[in-house]
Amino acid sequence: MSEKEIPYPHIRDLREDADLSQADLAKILHCSQVAYSYYEIGRRDIPTESLITLAKFYHCSIDYLLGLTNNKKPYP
Repeated sequence: MSEKEIPYPHIRDLREDADLSQADLAKILHCSQVAYSYYEIGRRDIPTESLITLAKFYHCSIDYLLGLTNNKKPYP
């Protein structure tokens, strides 16, 4: 991974498209706003349980959250 590559490239866009703040998402994930901001910038790995919560919340696949695909649609 390059220095500028963010491991979760879509989570900020998803949050902004939903008109939510980092604090809003932090409440959903039961973490601090600072911890969530670290997820967005790639400074901290997102726990598996939180990835599942985000995928369900945004109706997308975990692969999309991880940047493994640009297809937001969840798997059947």
